[in-house]
Amino acid sequence: MTQADFLHAAFPAPMDPPDGLDTASAGRFFNREMSWLAFNWRVLEEASNPRVPLLERVRFLSISATNLDEFYTVRVAGLRELKRAGSTLPSIDGHTPEEQLALINENARQLMARQQETFGELAAALEAQAIHLLTRADLSPQDRAFLDDHFLSHVFPMLSPLAIDPAHPFPFIPNAGFCLALQIERRADGFRRNALLPVPQQIDRFIALPADGGRHRFLPLEELLQDQLDALFPGYVARNSCAFRVLRDSDMEVEEEAEDLVREFEVALKRRRRGEVVRLKLTAGANPELRALIMEELEVSADEVVEVDGLLGMADLKELVLDARRDLQWPLFSPRIPERVQDHEGDIFAAIRQKDMLLHHPYETFDMVVRFLEQAARDPDVLAIKQTLYRTSRDSPIVAALCEAAEAGKSVTAFVELKARFDEAANIRQSRRLERAGAHVVYGFIQYKTHAKISTVVRREGERLVTYTHFGTGNYHPITARIYTDLSLFTCDPALGRDAARVFNYLSGYAEPERLENLAISPLTLKPRLLELIAAEADHARAGRPAQIWAKMNALIEPDVIDALYAASQAGVQISLVIRGICGLRPGVRGLSENIRVKSIVGRFLEHSRIVCFGSGHGLPSDQARVFISSADWMDRNLLRRVETLVEIRNPTVKAQIVQQIMAANLHDVAQTWVLDGAGRYTRDLPESGSGDDRQPFNCHRFFMENPSLSGRGSAGARDVIELAHGDD
Repeated sequence: MTQADFLHAAFPAPMDPPDGLDTASAGRFFNREMSWLAFNWRVLEEASNPRVPLLERVRFLSISATNLDEFYTVRVAGLRELKRAGSTLPSIDGHTPEEQLALINENARQLMARQQETFGELAAALEAQAIHLLTRADLSPQDRAFLDDHFLSHVFPMLSPLAIDPAHPFPFIPNAGFCLALQIERRADGFRRNALLPVPQQIDRFIALPADGGRHRFLPLEELLQDQLDALFPGYVARNSCAFRVLRDSDMEVEEEAEDLVREFEVALKRRRRGEVVRLKLTAGANPELRALIMEELEVSADEVVEVDGLLGMADLKELVLDARRDLQWPLFSPRIPERVQDHEGDIFAAIRQKDMLLHHPYETFDMVVRFLEQAARDPDVLAIKQTLYRTSRDSPIVAALCEAAEAGKSVTAFVELKARFDEAANIRQSRRLERAGAHVVYGFIQYKTHAKISTVVRREGERLVTYTHFGTGNYHPITARIYTDLSLFTCDPALGRDAARVFNYLSGYAEPERLENLAISPLTLKPRLLELIAAEADHARAGRPAQIWAKMNALIEPDVIDALYAASQAGVQISLVIRGICGLRPGVRGLSENIRVKSIVGRFLEHSRIVCFGSGHGLPSDQARVFISSADWMDRNLLRRVETLVEIRNPTVKAQIVQQIMAANLHDVAQTWVLDGAGRYTRDLPESGSGDDRQPFNCHRFFMENPSLSGRGSAGARDVIELAHGDD
């Protein structure tokens, strides 16, 4: 597929925006769902990018499949329910739920077809690197002997073959359930019946066969099951078979008046497991009788069925990213320990006391956040710890540190968000663990998610109490922190400590803060503060002063904020946006947004940090700029239905780090950048492989891996960042 073909598939029939587009028309916005699909096309394109190591390309293909599954189980499921309820309420871009579902269906089917094409390309490339995906027809007698033993020892005990007849009704297939449907015939008398073989999710999808001359060989589990049907249905032979995979509605509804929120979520999780089917993927060319049986039993319509000529369940391809083939992956990277922490012999409180410190993950290790809490747990002078938890790992060292602190007699309060999608069960387990240790667990609001990332440690120092505060743009999750780019601000600034305490009091006592000295929080003041700051920049432009806005986030869809950016553009403000995923703003349209540029960075690390910088009458970069980090994307849910933070950065070194290092490098990135135009098309300008252009386009991820952060540096110092970002890489 050429890039032109790719763009046509990703953005079918784009509307070229007319100059002077009516600023009141729905056409000034891009559709949220189609913008998300465009993002997943960009992820998928990395699976075909020759500059990406081969097994990382396999990983990108797996990620694109996982993303699409979640999109269907949440977003498509929601639109489907609106359509069934008869809703014709349009989205901000003017499309009804029914119209959006039609657009999604057409685009997503093209995306899935491209995934299969990409899989074929990668399978051939893997074979060239001695990594082979086999079928039953490829097996040697020695392979079959190995597989017979493997099947009986590791697979057979997990299987439950099921006959389908009036005495054996069609079983419940859970979300992401994968099954083989069979028509089997008894050898003795030719009697036929239908049967089902659910494929356990607890077993690896790809079975490693013994090495053969240095080759890595894998057999998909469904191929093994097809080969072992005699052991599962003795006396029968298979006449017809197909594979299918189910996706169910995974959105959750919780009663607002639930007396026991944890118990209510446990019940809701069980309801989610039994949600209605929103998509059925089925082997292409399936027997019509089997196809009809599956559709009838799962109650799906023809437009909810996708026939797949290739591999079902591509999310499982991540299993093929082999530790034994590090040569086909990104070079190993070890996050740095900030020099200033090393200068203080690992004492993170001493490092923070010296001055505010901003860490840029994963380039600076997330272990510093863990150490912050572990040191607090063991420090006899620490009296209290308060912590928000939105997502964290199963064996979370942060939860372990909080438990240790509570068991040591410190006052520990954990604000656990039960509504963190797909992490609800894990958060319930963590809350039970914290309660057993003696921590006070608070679940925040029923109607709002607590998405803010705040941690405070109160320490006795001489005759006074000092509050050390951590504000983050990402979750307290040590595993995702290895691949997500996020920011961690450590400070002992008294005003920020007081603001954090007021936010915690709001979460625990429902009392809205009367005054915040530095922070803005949603759903109370964050959106008004953003609109005020954007309007102030427009005033600078109208007054003839330099006026610029730089912002970085994961998604921009909130209509009032977009309209404020349009108004600022029309006033002459130069606006540069780095938006990884969804973007509802239409850039570069004369009379509307000609001063707005939008780019998306998709590469080795997942861009996740949220930053906004205002020139404040001095342009950017400038020492006079106003600089903020946030936990919030600019979406309705973040600004209106979540508890989020917007933190102004006042320390000069940290401001310089964000403006002159992080944002400068992001804006200068070429290697991983896609540029959005006013018609909704994302394009990138890279030299073709073999073009003779040996220059390496600037890659911000590589830049950050090679250069220390300004505020975390110690006596060793750091090189000038702007010069590096502008110069040859």
